[in-house]
Amino acid sequence: MKTLGFPPRALTFLRALKRNNDREWFKTHKEQYDQLLRAPMISMIEQLAVDFRSFAPDLVASPNASLYRIYRDTRFSEDKSPLKTHVAAMFPCRGLAKHQGAGLYFHVALDGVWVGGGMYAPETSQLQAERDHIAGNINRFRAIVESSRFKRTFGTLDGEQLQRVPRGFPKDHPASEYLKYRQFLAGKEFPARFACTPRFYAGVLGVFREAAPLVRFLNEPLLK
Repeated sequence: MKTLGFPPRALTFLRALKRNNDREWFKTHKEQYDQLLRAPMISMIEQLAVDFRSFAPDLVASPNASLYRIYRDTRFSEDKSPLKTHVAAMFPCRGLAKHQGAGLYFHVALDGVWVGGGMYAPETSQLQAERDHIAGNINRFRAIVESSRFKRTFGTLDGEQLQRVPRGFPKDHPASEYLKYRQFLAGKEFPARFACTPRFYAGVLGVFREAAPLVRFLNEPLLK
């Protein structure tokens, strides 16, 4: 199998894009973007589609569904820069809308690589469903996020939290510490240059394997 990852010139291109963030510049350099960043991302996504069969068959990996566009949506942003200065891919759950459940995700940017998964912005009804699911299955949830493998890879579960246990649950509930979460994230960071090494794909795949049980657990109540 060919080595999957990015050539060193990919980071050089991202630095140039950051300095020249306009559509005309990008139009004249799009061939470089396609060669240095888009094509390697597509190759990785296609190989992940194969590898997911063994540990995450419930997730979608395809260029159309997974690869984020390089163009930014600036309609509601004060920053009108038209282009992203990173590349990213997400892998959503089959049977759910792209941003309506938990999934896996990675990005490559000048300030580093992030690889992981979870649920970033659940709607109110989804968050309630997750809290009910955790409360009713706290032993299973702890077995995932407090396992030695999870801790070795991610440290602890990450995400914004409330100050207090949410309404509807007793303060001394066995799951109280996890019911405070508003996001459920597990991620690992690497230096940007890691994306340009032969170890990159194996590193991404290894992190995804450890995040997949959390993603699967979080999607259970949403698929009922």
